[in-house]
Amino acid sequence: MQAFALKDITDPIAVLNAFGTIALVGLLLVVFIESGVLFPVLPGDSLLFIAGLLASAGATSAAANEVAYTGSAMSLPVLLIATPIVAIAGGIVGYFIGKFGGEKLFTPDARFLKSKYLDETHAFFEKYGPATLVLARFVPFVRTFAPLAAGAAKMTFAKFLMWTVIGAIVWADGLLLLGVWLGKFAWVRENVNTIFLLIVAVSVLPIVWGVVKKYLAGRRATAADSGA
Repeated sequence: MQAFALKDITDPIAVLNAFGTIALVGLLLVVFIESGVLFPVLPGDSLLFIAGLLASAGATSAAANEVAYTGSAMSLPVLLIATPIVAIAGGIVGYFIGKFGGEKLFTPDARFLKSKYLDETHAFFEKYGPATLVLARFVPFVRTFAPLAAGAAKMTFAKFLMWTVIGAIVWADGLLLLGVWLGKFAWVRENVNTIFLLIVAVSVLPIVWGVVKKYLAGRRATAADSGA
């Protein structure tokens, strides 16, 4: 493994380089942790996309020049099977953490396990129901805490598992295949860093929209009170 700074934790290429010849193990570990094991600040979306691109383009991509290891372990069949499995496993761990008192781990001033994250996930869960476990996969922070919220809400394990399996497959394999498809285009292969920034921007859009909605609702409420 190579030296790794905490500031690089959201950089998918830095994460892969940190694991070196066991890059596949590192990728699966990140997916597992971000899928429900209470540590949401990881590059799940972009890491899966980069892995798909590497599996497709290999040494012909600009990413391959920056990633120290792009060997056969990053084969597409292995990725398509292994990543949903570890995503499901991470979700199951999160479910049981929530079921057996996970809410006690969250505090308002915590660095990572802030109580507001759990509150936002509960609100997301109440709005969309079990389908949250599919939608949440594409929303940073929410995808980590949704399994915990499901466990805390005492959702039956059978229902939780069904939606978690669907969400894990759609999210993990979908992003991998997106990377494979876009990896066929020369511009994408040569501008991986730009694509990475776009993925991050798209990932946080739901959060930004939620903040804007709260702000607008507050303004409307203030205006209504002033009118009254």
